[in-house]
Amino acid sequence: MTTVFRDLTSSAVAEADRFTAHNYHPLPVVIADAEGAWVTDVDGRRYLDCLAGYSALNFGHRHPALVAAAREQLDRVTLTSRAFLHDQFGPFCRELAHLCDAELVLPMNTGAEAVESAIKVSRAWGYRVKGVPANQATIVVAAGNFHGRTTTIVGFSTDPDAYTDFGPFAPGFRIVPYGDLAALSAAIDDTTVAVLVEPIQGEAGVLIPPDGYLAGVRALCSEHDVLFVADEIQSGLGRTGETFACRNENVVPDLYVLGKALGGGVVPVSAVVGRRDVLGVLRPGEHGSTFGGNPLACAVGGTA
Repeated sequence: MTTVFRDLTSSAVAEADRFTAHNYHPLPVVIADAEGAWVTDVDGRRYLDCLAGYSALNFGHRHPALVAAAREQLDRVTLTSRAFLHDQFGPFCRELAHLCDAELVLPMNTGAEAVESAIKVSRAWGYRVKGVPANQATIVVAAGNFHGRTTTIVGFSTDPDAYTDFGPFAPGFRIVPYGDLAALSAAIDDTTVAVLVEPIQGEAGVLIPPDGYLAGVRALCSEHDVLFVADEIQSGLGRTGETFACRNENVVPDLYVLGKALGGGVVPVSAVVGRRDVLGVLRPGEHGSTFGGNPLACAVGGTA
């Protein structure tokens, strides 16, 4: 029996190695079943899942309420064009806006999509509201950041594995040390439209900023008429003892960027959430997503 189990694992590992691009180097563990905090591999061995889908599984694997919401929606409708409305869209956006003490929601799918959306919104706000000259908008980010893997985002990464051989990159970003308010202040000028920061840096090693840092970012952004964009994709939705990490310092950003746990570990769901005078700069046709805000995502996301 042991030999059969080993054959199952080795066969699955070999197949994956042969037919997939090597963008990951996974452990030789082939998961076949999961429930709660536990996963079981094809050999019947159980493991405690301490990775939790990089924080996407805040509720564990296959939480009954999330699975029930998905199953119910699967029997009704899963996708419509955004040329129409559907009955799950308004309730999901309303509840998420209320959760964030905000006014508008821009639903997307993945975290990187949400970050890209926040970048576009910040630039549009800078040109249309703040009055930054065309094509001169700058965004300040922190060294050690991880906001996703699109070419725009890796262009302001400080991790060589993220950016090497993937250029040229989009201009308009300034990198300052994480947790350094003096460096942040020096980087802000009349072209700055946003400060994009993780309240707790995840991929950098779960780095918690100095006390008062987030409040200081908020104060600098308010002083200079700059948007504070908080990437709470990993730190948000209850992972720090508060709904959002920013609330540990009683800070309210202008835009929340959310993802991962918003989909309950069932479907990809992300969103940008913020004030009407910021997200309201978008005009019909300027930004969209085929699957963003689809009925299945909204049903699961609303339950999450």
